[in-house]
Amino acid sequence: MPDSRPKDGKQLDNGGSHMETALAENIVISLKKAGINFITFVPETRLSQILPFIQEDSFFNLVPVASEAEAVAIAAGASMAGKQTAAYMEGPGVWVSSYNLLTVGIRYGVPLLLLVGYVGSLEDHRNTFLYVEYGIKMKAQLESLGMQYVTLTSGENLERKIKDAVRMMNALKQPVALLFTGEFTI
Repeated sequence: MPDSRPKDGKQLDNGGSHMETALAENIVISLKKAGINFITFVPETRLSQILPFIQEDSFFNLVPVASEAEAVAIAAGASMAGKQTAAYMEGPGVWVSSYNLLTVGIRYGVPLLLLVGYVGSLEDHRNTFLYVEYGIKMKAQLESLGMQYVTLTSGENLERKIKDAVRMMNALKQPVALLFTGEFTI
């Protein structure tokens, strides 16, 4: 994949969404410092600026997948093999992967970090009728699965919040979700 980082260091442009380069890079640095070394992903629009930074860092294994359910299953398998894993997806993907989250992640006790582009949330700067129904039900869905989650609206204390989520997923031996909205959806 060609390097899609901007030459001016200001913003990345992937499919019309914009996030400050420094914010995208900070997400990746924070994941690395928290020990996440294996990431599955389904391409989406809100956080896709992190992908070039992950791809160029040999610390990470980055695995593209065809569906969110597959992302969770593959990340869970890598977790059981000793990797610190994350599955990156857009909000509606949590609905798609619910069965795998419940049966593999929660029932069998597999730690996994969900990196979720929280589309349709109140703070989603690009919110539309296409996403709002998913967004307003996201937290209720995670709660019905018994999953812990944190909503991130800015880069403030990002490293600590990611480390806290990784510590929680390992302590619980269950998936934990980070819901990215606000600044992350500009």
